[in-house]
Amino acid sequence: MNNKIMLVVFTLLLAACGGGSSSSSNSGGNPDPGNGGNPGGPGTVDDRVSLQVLSNRPDLVSAGDVLVEVVAEDAAAVDELVLLRNNTDVTQLLQADPDNPLRLLALVDGLSVGENTLSTNIGNSLTVVNHPSGGPVFTGPHIQPWKCQDSAVDENCNQPVEYRWLYKSSNSLQGGLQAYDLDNPPDDVAMTTTDNGETVPFIVRQEIGYQARDQYTIFTLQKVGEDWTPMQPQSQWNRRLLVTHGGNCRGDHDTSSARTDDYAGTIPGNPLIEQSYITALGLGWSVLSTAQLNLGHNCNLSYQAESLLMAKERFIEQYGELRYTVGTGCSGGAITQNMIANAYPGLYQGLLTTCTYPDVMSTATQFADYHILLKYFDFNVDTTEPSTPEDLIAHVENIVGAQVARDGTPFTVLQQNAIYGHLNGIVNASLADSALFAEAVDPASNCGGVSAEERFDQDTNPGGVRCDVLTFMQNMIGERERFPAEDPRDRWSQIEKDLGYAFSGFPLGNEGVQYGLTALQQGIISPAQFLALNTNIGGVDPSLNVTQERLKPDYPALPNAYRTGIMNTIVNMDTVPIINMTGPDPGAAHDSVHGYWVRWRLEREFGHRDNFVHWGGLTPLVGDLNYMNQSLVAMASWLDAIEADTSDTPLAQKIIANKPADVQDQCNGIPGEMCPEELMLVFGTPRTVAGADKYGDQVQCELRPFSRNDDYGLGNVMWQESDWQALEQTFATGVCDWTKRPLEWQRTITWLKYQDAQGDVITGGEQMTPAAFPAGWASPAFAKTWEPGWQQ
Repeated sequence: MNNKIMLVVFTLLLAACGGGSSSSSNSGGNPDPGNGGNPGGPGTVDDRVSLQVLSNRPDLVSAGDVLVEVVAEDAAAVDELVLLRNNTDVTQLLQADPDNPLRLLALVDGLSVGENTLSTNIGNSLTVVNHPSGGPVFTGPHIQPWKCQDSAVDENCNQPVEYRWLYKSSNSLQGGLQAYDLDNPPDDVAMTTTDNGETVPFIVRQEIGYQARDQYTIFTLQKVGEDWTPMQPQSQWNRRLLVTHGGNCRGDHDTSSARTDDYAGTIPGNPLIEQSYITALGLGWSVLSTAQLNLGHNCNLSYQAESLLMAKERFIEQYGELRYTVGTGCSGGAITQNMIANAYPGLYQGLLTTCTYPDVMSTATQFADYHILLKYFDFNVDTTEPSTPEDLIAHVENIVGAQVARDGTPFTVLQQNAIYGHLNGIVNASLADSALFAEAVDPASNCGGVSAEERFDQDTNPGGVRCDVLTFMQNMIGERERFPAEDPRDRWSQIEKDLGYAFSGFPLGNEGVQYGLTALQQGIISPAQFLALNTNIGGVDPSLNVTQERLKPDYPALPNAYRTGIMNTIVNMDTVPIINMTGPDPGAAHDSVHGYWVRWRLEREFGHRDNFVHWGGLTPLVGDLNYMNQSLVAMASWLDAIEADTSDTPLAQKIIANKPADVQDQCNGIPGEMCPEELMLVFGTPRTVAGADKYGDQVQCELRPFSRNDDYGLGNVMWQESDWQALEQTFATGVCDWTKRPLEWQRTITWLKYQDAQGDVITGGEQMTPAAFPAGWASPAFAKTWEPGWQQ
């Protein structure tokens, strides 16, 4: 019997007799300083090796395996080392680092769902909590119903991993990546030189699999026929990871495909411009995407963060440790990056955003105002998304032609645009409503995986599946409940009363908003128009039916919007570098001001926006079609400089101190210049016209008493006494006090989980127990200030 077997037997005998140490230790992966982490026997302390998880937090691992690191004190400790998984010897899985024989890695598989113990005979042990590959890990119970892909082998949509080979052609007319036949290699394979100076054929392996009940994909520039292990990756890989996303906002109930193009879901790709994920591959990056990182498929922040967490774990376990991870995307792709960076910091080390919005709820607030105003100005507006260019033209002509509000008050196109806060306000509002808001928030809209027969209909199927995104994120915002104790009116609709349960809460409100205030003060609309608009504007119910009453936000949905991060407070975003790209406002639901909201909120919360670089250009919406590729290179130089700073300086300060001189604001390619807002056509919103601040986060304002003598200027307008009394009745509860933070504003809490130990939902989330930053996620410079918790 050799020494290792004797040690294993001795350890098992001690465990059976109740001797020795506990099998668990702190879940953060740090060595246990006492006997609790030592299986060597009573009263013995032996810490000649340290054991930690690399690929994830030990309590958040999934799919039955995990990458661990063992660092030994000396060669003798390596010779004596035994690695155990739940008291089973798995020492044979260890592989030595060729550059450091005292460092060993093992991809430990065979983990059972729930708690597992990983331990060594001469060092610490730790508890690893494994979750199913289909999830959930921290999001709470699975949303139902759910339709898997046809090739799924179980109800969690799992199926065997598939590998494909692709290549870039040397023929410039062949855009994108082409299929590569290993048995019959093409003769037009391009060559590429990576950023470490190695020239290799541009051949890519694509991995396609399923986790969290949906698809993920991984691309790696790869040498055919050469091994690649987490311990010894191929030399052309630079250990950088690019994550791609998709646009729009929907809540589908089925599997989908991961998106990779720069403007996926928003703008068709330009065949003359190489997609940045291909540029990244050619430079030696790897690329990762998941279907759930496409906001147009999955508009739930917690699901997105969980999908990224699981996919990064899979990547590290198969390919190796990362230096850093960078996100890229347009529209919904920018929303996803911004929200995850604020609510789950550490998953990205850099953000590349364009067609930018900061979050879901800022956008929803503006678009809800659009929806309500459209309904007021033309009650019969068709909000069906136009399917052809001809339909779109007819739709816009219908909107522009609406000159009389539903109460009979005439409004010109100029006056309506002034109330919307946009030069092209009517068209902008119509596109935002028909293409985004109405479809996303309407419970009767189409969503993947739900048939017409299953779907909600307020008349024929009121108990059917609701396809709106608020229902899709119910784990975060909760059901519609009562107002706070001082105003306990019942908020349930008649449908809810008939069904006996509440729908998802509506975080938005327009109580106290004085629509068209600036337009009135400027003489663009008359007092009579202002009175008619604000008296009759009303609101909407959970099925988007117009109501006479103003819309009041539901509880706990309103505070939970800020708490969970779907309304991005930005308070945790000083620890991630951002390059944001902006072009002139096209008036197509993607206002340039949305990117400025991120910048302005950073300035409000931190007194600066030094981690935010703003690139402006003349191409509408995106600034310049080359920006996505250029920003990738610029971000790499910025992160490389941060990575080299191994001091104890806090990460937020490292980002500023190590920003390269050539990574700075630019306007039309001129470094150091900030494009004037006039050039970018930074227009307002209905709320800024109503007097709101510029930050765009007033989901529902705080109220102040309505008075003739207030500082909003209404007292300077000539009013008939009966009209003034009507205004006082309209604003009986008060008007917005824009000098204060929004109602129920609170800091976003990082790293929330939405399920308890029994798997039941925790509405609004509960912060996870602090744990060490996973060493495999990024170089030490990005993690140093995060230990032992997840936030500074």
